[in-house]
Amino acid sequence: MTRDWVGWHDDYEDPGSSLSRRLEVVREQLRPLLDRPRRVISMCAGDGRDVLPLLPAGSQAVLVEWDPVLAARAREAAPDGVTVLTADAGTTTPYASVAPAEVLLACGVFGNIPYEDTARTIAALPSLLAPGGTVIWTRAGSEAGVVRDLFAATGFTELSFTAPPDARFRVGVHRLARDPDPFLPDVRLFTFV
Repeated sequence: MTRDWVGWHDDYEDPGSSLSRRLEVVREQLRPLLDRPRRVISMCAGDGRDVLPLLPAGSQAVLVEWDPVLAARAREAAPDGVTVLTADAGTTTPYASVAPAEVLLACGVFGNIPYEDTARTIAALPSLLAPGGTVIWTRAGSEAGVVRDLFAATGFTELSFTAPPDARFRVGVHRLARDPDPFLPDVRLFTFV
């Protein structure tokens, strides 16, 4: 049985929900990264509510979302320069037009894929990023420590990590601290479970 992702997004409307609180933390971390037009990737973008309201004019972005209803909502809200694809975010192919990106969002990804896919995805992120590119990611609970370790092992420097004591969500921000890898199309990153 697959999750009702449209229904899941309803929790954003409750300002006290963990999901709504997580969104605010993601936006707080994202806002200073979008101080000028940027190239942006959003994996499993949902309706784009984290990034679309903050994108400066002139930015180029690709948002990839599997659910057609959520992708349609994002498309309606997207300004010029933003492409919203109803597609599989788990391969590198949809990101070809904007890679190398300066900012990449992997929010809601690592909690829905197996460890092996998490490791493979993080190892491949340098092929999607420009030098010094920044990743904002989320993960619930204690497994966030594993994600932090994988980023460190892949050549990223942690810029911030938010772990509210009264919530399970975690938000990490990592900057690529080594040379990027070349972009390769058709690389499988992850499969949602």
